Amino acid sequence: MKKEYFTLTLLLIVSYGMYRLYEPFWMNIIVASLLAISTYHIQMGFFKLTHSRFLASSLSTLMLGALFFAPLGYFIFQLTVMLQNLDPAMMHVMEIKLRSWFAHLPPSFTYLEHKIELFLAGFDPSELSQHIIDYTSQVGSFAMSFVSGSLFILIFYFIAQYYGRDIFEFFKRSAHFPQQESTLIMFEMRSSMSVVFYSILATAVFEGALFGIAVEYIGYNGLLFGIMYGFASLIPVIGGVIMWLPFSLFELALGHNENALFIALYTIIVISLVADTFIKPVIIKIINQKLIKPQEKINELVIFFAIIAGLATFGFWGMIIGPAITVLFLTLMKITEANSEKPSH
Repeated sequence: MKKEYFTLTLLLIVSYGMYRLYEPFWMNIIVASLLAISTYHIQMGFFKLTHSRFLASSLSTLMLGALFFAPLGYFIFQLTVMLQNLDPAMMHVMEIKLRSWFAHLPPSFTYLEHKIELFLAGFDPSELSQHIIDYTSQVGSFAMSFVSGSLFILIFYFIAQYYGRDIFEFFKRSAHFPQQESTLIMFEMRSSMSVVFYSILATAVFEGALFGIAVEYIGYNGLLFGIMYGFASLIPVIGGVIMWLPFSLFELALGHNENALFIALYTIIVISLVADTFIKPVIIKIINQKLIKPQEKINELVIFFAIIAGLATFGFWGMIIGPAITVLFLTLMKITEANSEKPSH
């Protein structure tokens, strides 16, 4: 066997071993790497300020933990506490309210009466309370899994920020990848992923803050519900609805009709119509033009469907992975097109 073939065979075997060795961490490594690419400009800003790659990577990691993972951890903790302290008597009140509403349905909804009766017949507040206890334990185990996963993501994120350039140059030399094409891929990934990441973050913070102010005004935990709405807003089209509609129905069940109407109208008019339709595009435009300045912008509709597909395929982190795969595919297609147009010698 030739020396080159032996080395290649050994490399493939060891590569498979590396894959199996780090298999539990691949998702964390991929997410951390994509986040490092997305926040490259923040890293460079800290580097110019500190003149230290270690300090810049540390500050970037702390900022990511504070802005992204801390709110998620707070939300999961508060949700667990709320489920543990849920009053079973409130379930009975909601059952009575539901029965009174369904007893006075408009004639156009009479065809739903049979289904509603079946639903109410199976609605047992005591059993629901027991299910909530079970859900609490599940949320607790998920919280522990999330905390450990977040910790690994932050560790890999720091490594990607601190050693990222060296790792990229090593793999580029090892694969003998052309300088021009590797530079184009990294530029396109960095520019497009930065736009996606900053747009997602700006949207979540802005709309979450607006919703948090509203619920704080009527006496609820504005920080908690603002975080919940912020993450719900990341789901295209229906994100806000899955927050304000149950919240309004809950207020109606408690007899707080004014609060229910206020939340519904405020969310639809101020957040969905004004903020989402008019203000958010301005924020994204500023991010595009002032912060990132990509040479060729990826169509927003493509990114929109990439986020939806990513969420459906990979779950929560799909909002980062989906656009990354799409951008990489489009960039490789662009390189293939450019190579095919080169005159052959």
